[in-house]
Amino acid sequence: MYSCFAVKDLGDHAETVRQALDADDIELARQKVSFIVGRDTAALTASGIALAATESVAENSVDGVTAPLFYALLFGPVGAIAYKAINTLDSTFGYKNERYLEFGWAAARLDDLANYMPARVSVLVIALAAAISKLLVYDIFQAVRQGARLHASPNAGYPECAYAGALGVTFGGGRSYGGEFHNSPLLGIRTGECSSLTIRMGRFRSVAE
Repeated sequence: MYSCFAVKDLGDHAETVRQALDADDIELARQKVSFIVGRDTAALTASGIALAATESVAENSVDGVTAPLFYALLFGPVGAIAYKAINTLDSTFGYKNERYLEFGWAAARLDDLANYMPARVSVLVIALAAAISKLLVYDIFQAVRQGARLHASPNAGYPECAYAGALGVTFGGGRSYGGEFHNSPLLGIRTGECSSLTIRMGRFRSVAE
């Protein structure tokens, strides 16, 4: 089951981005964040890099932590491994292009179904972690209620809104994928910008630590 969870790895990748930002090495921070996001990173500012890293941690907390744990508790090691197989199918083939459209569509829908409950349960888990870390617990539920269904994904909006609420920032906005500009809905109820501190807080360690 060890191979099904990405708790430490997810945090470690985010930490390398934070360290580069704290060292004012924007080029290194862009390189590090490119390892964990699909958007174009060459022109990202410091806040854009921090936003990309924090959003990635938020979204992948379900794939890497909540969902495999959810299925492990229900069905044991077989459940966790079956979930990761479904998730890997989606990440490998779930693209809306000519090559993968038909097979990828099926993989993406199966992944949506598998993540339906874990994504919603993750809101409660994030709220608990936020309470322990003395973050904005009450904003989490308002942010989820207002923004979760605005996300293009039926599931990703829940953890992303929860993280945005807990951290007091706004997710979404404009970003580029393969040179094409996309505008994502704004998630969160506060207008704070992401920073290296946000990345650190997003790993749910106490600000006073």
